[in-house]
Amino acid sequence: EKEIFELLNKEFRAEKLEVQDISGGCGSMYGIEVVSERFRGLSMLRQQRLVNEVLGEEIKGWHGVQLRTRAP
Repeated sequence: EKEIFELLNKEFRAEKLEVQDISGGCGSMYGIEVVSERFRGLSMLRQQRLVNEVLGEEIKGWHGVQLRTRAP
């Protein structure tokens, strides 16, 4: 969780950022919320694609992710 948090925070300088392992501790599914000024004016799809791009190889080993993004 900490690595994911740091990676996303570095890229988005989020006003709010939550990363939670929702897989019961095995690290295969995460709930992520990112609130960033960088998302202003972007569609929800574009916001989530940006997050997926930042997560890159990391996300490929997960079973799933619940992703919530928005501008402040």
